[in-house]
Amino acid sequence: MYLLSGVLHFFTSANGIFYALAYVIGGIPFGLLYGKYLGGVDIRKVGSGSIGATNVLRALKESKPQIAKKVAILTMLSDMLKGALVVGIARLAGLSFEAQWMIAFLAVVGHCFSPFLKLEGGKGVATGVGVLAMFLPLEALLGLVVWFLVGKFLKISSLASLFGVLSGIILSFILHPEIPFIQTHTPLVLIGCVILYKHIPNIVRLIQSKEAKII
Repeated sequence: MYLLSGVLHFFTSANGIFYALAYVIGGIPFGLLYGKYLGGVDIRKVGSGSIGATNVLRALKESKPQIAKKVAILTMLSDMLKGALVVGIARLAGLSFEAQWMIAFLAVVGHCFSPFLKLEGGKGVATGVGVLAMFLPLEALLGLVVWFLVGKFLKISSLASLFGVLSGIILSFILHPEIPFIQTHTPLVLIGCVILYKHIPNIVRLIQSKEAKII
């Protein structure tokens, strides 16, 4: 009885409500929705099956090449903003920075293990960058630069994503030895671990030299 009461109290508290919102909103599969309603294709049945911007681009290049890049960019921006939006609202509501980092983490988890897709989802990179920008904008920007450069010259999306994420995390230790307000890199490292876990199939294909390039 006390346990049930404690659980109910937590999920009706401000923190609990925002944690649930972060996971649910983070889980909205924008890539899947845009692919279906703008491109007329189920992107889960094309290419890698991922719901991220890269697979949206790959899928729509076959069905509607004239809008493929625009929809892929829309997907990336939507995935970046969905986590950042919840963090921003939580900040305006006065939640602690510890709670805001938990919200950021849960938004990434929601994207990667969506409640709308039977706990399947995307790779978490765009959502991760979006929430990181709310706390460490310079690291987020530099990570995006690395992602862009690696993608442009090597033409391998997963490799670009991994380099971008890892560079952002490594740079955070250099630029901010102590993360402002929370004094620990733990939530950022946990976000990186989730993204790395979702990229394991890509890493295996990279090792086997079987990873597809962006054309």
